[in-house]
Amino acid sequence: MSESPGYYEHLTFNAPLSEARADALVARLAAARPASILDVGCGWGELLLRLAAALPGAEVRGVDTDDRLLDRGRANAVQRGLDVGFENLPADQLTGSADLVVCIGSSHALASNRPEALAALWALVAPGGRLLYGEGTWEELGPVDRSLVWDDLLELPSVAGLVDLAVAAGFLPLWTEVASQDELFAFESGYLADVEEWLVQHADVTFRAKNDEHRTRWLRGYRYGFGFAFLTLGKAV
Repeated sequence: MSESPGYYEHLTFNAPLSEARADALVARLAAARPASILDVGCGWGELLLRLAAALPGAEVRGVDTDDRLLDRGRANAVQRGLDVGFENLPADQLTGSADLVVCIGSSHALASNRPEALAALWALVAPGGRLLYGEGTWEELGPVDRSLVWDDLLELPSVAGLVDLAVAAGFLPLWTEVASQDELFAFESGYLADVEEWLVQHADVTFRAKNDEHRTRWLRGYRYGFGFAFLTLGKAV
């Protein structure tokens, strides 16, 4: 019996991303036949592994600073027979460029604000390449109790505002899509499930209170405000 909850064990992707959307993203990005792929803030790199499987022969690399997540990615790569490099490296130390750069929910690893993060990502994308950029958004589409919403969520851009930032950075918006309510519910439930499953066997008031607070903030606070956009961006030759 584990003495502590799991660690992202109930999430396939560390983002509100369904299997159907992941398949569509991989197919669209692989169609450009990138020879090199870089995932910035990759975590365990599930989408990166699927891109590697779709693009045999490509140079595939993921960077993060969480060794537990990197080890999960390495183990999955070995299990699937994929040549993917997982490296513990701060994103702001990256140099060079790749034909396809992936940055989903990790722009904070590059800079404290989105314009600077997008400028850093611009430098990492080779001319003629692509950036898959995933970022949280804020648009109040239903009742929101702002007293329950973390301040940083209220500072997120709208979908239109996020696209504007990408265009201002020089990118071409090739495809814009947003997570569905089903994807957002699956993500929040999967995130909370590590503790919930553990609490079935453990009476721990600290973990119980922490999960209860998160769930309340989600369902009664930011449920109708927080969203997530996936932008497929191009960099002209």
